Amino acid sequence: MTAEAFSPFGQVVSAGLKQGSSANQGTAVRFDWCAGLSNARSEAKPNLAVFRSTPLEPPITIKLLERHPQNTQAFMPMIVSRFMIIAAPNLRHGSPDTEQLQAFLCLPGQGINYNAGVWHHPIIALDQPAEFAMLAWEDGTPLDCEEFTLKLPIQIRL
Repeated sequence: MTAEAFSPFGQVVSAGLKQGSSANQGTAVRFDWCAGLSNARSEAKPNLAVFRSTPLEPPITIKLLERHPQNTQAFMPMIVSRFMIIAAPNLRHGSPDTEQLQAFLCLPGQGINYNAGVWHHPIIALDQPAEFAMLAWEDGTPLDCEEFTLKLPIQIRL
């Protein structure tokens, strides 16, 4: 996973990807503005949730993709070894381009922020159970999350 490779879908969130500044009386380095957080719905509120993910064994079968059409969604690892994220660009009419599906292997210390409207698979823990802090804007309406069921499942091999 590199910031450049993931840039069509969002931002990699990790210390050291940009210039930091001294913080906490010199005991830390602060890296500001690591993700482009956005929300286009005035009634939606920020929801900081924790996801506990059961690891999956490769090959992994992908049956659906989801997106958050009006807001970004960030995942920050709390307890994790490796995890995988899968994203796809949008076709002109708005459905995902499954021919251009991309899988990214993420390591501890790497979080991600999906841009609004990016099709992606739910986060996949590898090797061991994982916990992630997730930030998204939600109001309980269908605009919180749209799902797209694939006509044919896709297998992802590591």
